[in-house]
Amino acid sequence: MNRKGFTLIELLIVVVIIGILAAIAIPKFANTKEKAYIASMKSDLRNLVTAEEAYFADNMLYADLGTLGTAYSPSTGVTVAITPNAGLGWSASGTHTGTTQSCGIAVGTGVTNPVVVTAAEGEPACQ
Repeated sequence: MNRKGFTLIELLIVVVIIGILAAIAIPKFANTKEKAYIASMKSDLRNLVTAEEAYFADNMLYADLGTLGTAYSPSTGVTVAITPNAGLGWSASGTHTGTTQSCGIAVGTGVTNPVVVTAAEGEPACQ
């Protein structure tokens, strides 16, 4: 008699291999999502620099989020807060609902941002 099919041992080995592959892939996927959230915050801060430069070119002063109006809108899940520095510059911080990390950017003289300590002026940094 010729039986066709898999034995129990063969099926168990396949299930174990799939489990091992899943255990490797799931943490890598979570790390990828974290990187995407950070990239989204950095991109929004770079876009904010462009909007602020355009506003400054027209008005010779820096704007807050309410003044920028429709010229700037952060991505979904990203919250941005701007802190002006009496016409000398500004700093901004960004957070995302999907991560505990925050990003920041600073432009101008005498501007401090606790997130941006090592980055160049106008370059977003995250911690």
